[in-house]
Amino acid sequence: SRPTAVNLSDAATKLQNLVSRTAETAKDAKSIFQVFIEAAEAMLVDDVADNKAIGSHGAEFLQRQLGSSRNISVLTHCNTGSLATAGYGTALGVIRALHSGGVLEKAFCTETRPFNQGSRLTAFELVHDKIPATLIADSAAAALMNNGQVQAVIVGADRIAANGDTANKIGTYNLSISAKHHGMQFYVAAPVTSIDLSLPSGKQIVIEERSPKELLNSEGGLGKQVAASGISVWNPAFDVTPANLITAIITEKVCSISPHYLHVPFFVCSFGVGLYCIISR
Repeated sequence: SRPTAVNLSDAATKLQNLVSRTAETAKDAKSIFQVFIEAAEAMLVDDVADNKAIGSHGAEFLQRQLGSSRNISVLTHCNTGSLATAGYGTALGVIRALHSGGVLEKAFCTETRPFNQGSRLTAFELVHDKIPATLIADSAAAALMNNGQVQAVIVGADRIAANGDTANKIGTYNLSISAKHHGMQFYVAAPVTSIDLSLPSGKQIVIEERSPKELLNSEGGLGKQVAASGISVWNPAFDVTPANLITAIITEKVCSISPHYLHVPFFVCSFGVGLYCIISR
């Protein structure tokens, strides 16, 4: 699988191990295949359930943190919805939950250059679900914050290191710096499977670099050339946001995890009255 994200490789490893164990006692290939299909379908169901839990917990947590029960506007980046997950989504799942709860005023989404996952995918999902939304250029995010049009930023994650450093779509780091400057809360929404405790910090996360054509040509590399021939290109697909720029990490485990505590072997975080989540390393 791609080197930066951890969830796909995690799922593939689990299925591979399952097949290996099943093959030791299976009588034929058909029974191994059936076990594989059943496990994959269970993953599908579990992922949707986890995403809906992330959405519910995140919506409640944002309302508490922002001190407002209505008229919440948020900014998101890339695509973290049904087109990027098994269904519902992580960061976009929180937006869906805010909308269904009647407290979302507007969702802003970046176009997410150079491959335009925001304008092609997130915008499509928001329009499809009739969620009030506005598309902005990536470079307009700081101006949007300065104008006071959003109260929080919420993004997904491809891999979260043990200290809370988070790898996500390129441009996420820019948003976190802008949010910090404007005194705005910056949230990461991801399942606990995105947390890679084997990596001490974001410095160990491998960052994938993509084709120069995505910058040289229009339509994310599929259209006509727009850049000068002979220009060199640096096109990382992801960047790493330091933990100290992240307000909290929202997971499906009924809690919001402060990224500053991810490196602790055992810790307890609270969410609401009487609800706790214990994360063990």
